[in-house]
Amino acid sequence: MADDQTEKIYEIVEIVKTSGKLKKGTNEVTKAIEKGIAKLVAYAADVNPKEVVMHLAPLSKDKGVPCFEVPSKTELGTAAGLPVGTSAVAVIQEGDAKKQIQDVSGKDGKETGKETRKE
Repeated sequence: MADDQTEKIYEIVEIVKTSGKLKKGTNEVTKAIEKGIAKLVAYAADVNPKEVVMHLAPLSKDKGVPCFEVPSKTELGTAAGLPVGTSAVAVIQEGDAKKQIQDVSGKDGKETGKETRKE
């Protein structure tokens, strides 16, 4: 089930890469959430040190932005069209992925998706 959700998040990032607008990297994502322009946030679980991304889930929850953890920064970077991994991405304009974003963020009634942080 979690793997299915992870694949959906990567798919959304790939769709938005071509038809919408993304912010990439922890600093850009943080700014997008604070400005209220982020529609969905995904951050990588394998970021080291964890402190780099650990503020994203609580900040997203405060602002009402769906936030999801994905296992790999390399795969997240690839989905976002980068030659390197990225710690986080934020969807700014949904493009053709509007329905998929609604599906993953509203289907379970969970506003912040998978918010498990293993320490």
